[in-house]
Amino acid sequence: ERSIHDALMVVKRSLKSRSVVAGGGAVEMEVAKYLKEHALTIQGKGQLIVSAFAKALEVVPRQLCDNAGYDSTDILSALRRKHYQDEDGKWFGVDIINGGICDTFDLGVWEPSDNKSNSLSAAAEAACVILSIDETVVNPKSQDPGAQATGMMGGQQSMSNMMGGAMDMVNAQKGGSRSGNLGNGVSWMQGRGGG
Repeated sequence: ERSIHDALMVVKRSLKSRSVVAGGGAVEMEVAKYLKEHALTIQGKGQLIVSAFAKALEVVPRQLCDNAGYDSTDILSALRRKHYQDEDGKWFGVDIINGGICDTFDLGVWEPSDNKSNSLSAAAEAACVILSIDETVVNPKSQDPGAQATGMMGGQQSMSNMMGGAMDMVNAQKGGSRSGNLGNGVSWMQGRGGG
């Protein structure tokens, strides 16, 4: 029942979108090709980020190969070769029936272009969120030469002491208490049984 519903929703989305793109990882390979070429024009760390995003897009055809039981290394090599060397290769994706590559657009393996656009936007947004979290968590280097060894940042208390104090405060507010002090890096967690 759910599969039929999903299939009908894809057809509805295709009609609403009024355009389709090739499936089978063809779009991901073509976008990855473009991003890798564009990365060569960027200097610095930005080049690594764009290249990593391009490599991440290749996970889609790789996963299709793995799920179908084929050797993803050979198929991805053939896909890269087709996309990079052949101008008509932009619609080539994974052929899960014969275990190779084919023009998935000609075979009728389509995806609504709105879905593909939303997927790429969501992937880029997720990457940006992860990068922004890393920027938030990473502290600038301390001026104190001994800070890295002790975990102390510019005369502040260590992170483990701050977290331990936070747990004590939360437990005290809930009417509970924590007995004893735990070692550095060890946090107290309430068990599944509620005890």
